[in-house]
Amino acid sequence: MTIRRGGSLTDADHRLLALWAATCAEHVLHLFEEVQPSDPRPRLAIEQLRAWTRGEVGMMETRAAGGRAMSAARVLTGAARNAAYAAGQAGVTAHVAAHELGAAAYAIKAVRAAAGESAGRLECQWQRRQLPEAIRELVLDDQRLRNHICWSVFGD
Repeated sequence: MTIRRGGSLTDADHRLLALWAATCAEHVLHLFEEVQPSDPRPRLAIEQLRAWTRGEVGMMETRAAGGRAMSAARVLTGAARNAAYAAGQAGVTAHVAAHELGAAAYAIKAVRAAAGESAGRLECQWQRRQLPEAIRELVLDDQRLRNHICWSVFGD
């Protein structure tokens, strides 16, 4: 059990948030890999996070993989940069569950950069359809509360 925004978060819900973040990041990973096909860091961050949810690796290892994915982003621009940041944010969700929203927001930004504003809205809708019921309200509440610091990608 951890504390999140003043409330409790079960380990099971933390893992669900992490899996959802991995799903969001993985959905746009191709935007990075098309530009940097020989750089495995964002893909490894997603894989490490999934391994963390299964108890196969520790949080510190997963957090470090997320940091390496964000390092891959720093030298890029546009969709590829945002896709790598999505993977990095997903990776660090093992450390701080609230980064799940960063993974989703950067994925939406990646799609916007690649295909425009309306495609970004469709990506947000797709992400919401992937939400497990157990964490749906938690994530939607987070999106409402933090939309202003996430480039308003989650709606009005």
